[in-house]
Formats: sequence, C-alpha cells, structure tokens
Amino acid sequence: MKPAEEILGAVGFSVMTVRPGDTALAMGLSDLPIVATSHLLHAMESASIAALSEYFDNGETTFLLSASITLLASAQVGDELRANARCTDIQGREITFSCDIYEGERHIAEAEIKRAAVERVTFLARTAAESLIKN
Repeated sequence: MKPAEEILGAVGFSVMTVRPGDTALAMGLSDLPIVATSHLLHAMESASIAALSEYFDNGETTFLLSASITLLASAQVGDELRANARCTDIQGREITFSCDIYEGERHIAEAEIKRAAVERVTFLARTAAESLIKN
C-alpha cells in the first residue's frame, strides 16, 4: 500500500441502473418496489474499491469493516444511480471513505465506509486456519 498521504483524497466511482430484481420488493425486504438498501451499499463499496485501485501492490486488497448509511430518497426501477467515494482517513491499515449516491441531481444516500487493507494470501490462510481450528 502506498503511503497514507498519497491515498488521502483518492476518489472512486461506480454506476448502476436499478433493475426489477434490485428492489426491496423482489428481495422480500418490504412491499415497496424501490432499490434495496443493500444494493446502495454495494454501489458505494464498489466506488471505495475503485478509489484504491492504483494505490495497492499486487496481492493487496481490502475487506469491509463497517458501514453507516443514511437514506435520503428512494430510487425506482430504471433509475441510473452514480456512487462516489472519497478517502477521508487512514489509521494504520483501516481506511475510511465518505460516500454518496445520486440519481441525476437527487441525493439518494450517504455513508461512511471503513475497509481494512490486507495481504490477500495471508488473510485467506489465516481465515482457513481459523475455520479448521473451529471445526
């Protein structure tokens, strides 16, 4: 991972068009045909990952630690949603992002996402070892 001062302020983007299967109704989460909150979170996570793409060495990656999301409006089937993420803080291997989703000029959601930077092989080996010990 590059030094924190190089990564701070990095931005990433993702775009999604809401499909019928992306709705809370289709997922059994409510009886409203609006985009499911989990899909909004996925779009913001994707933007966060995109923000980091040029700052990591081969074999490095991140995983979600926490997310705090606030819904400001709803989106329906056919709406094109634009997610953006900006790196706002780095504490050791913990990276914090400020994220937003817009449909046109409408602000749909905002979130704070924290991701942990890890070395992929070591992380997967540790996870497998923990699973073996547990069983």
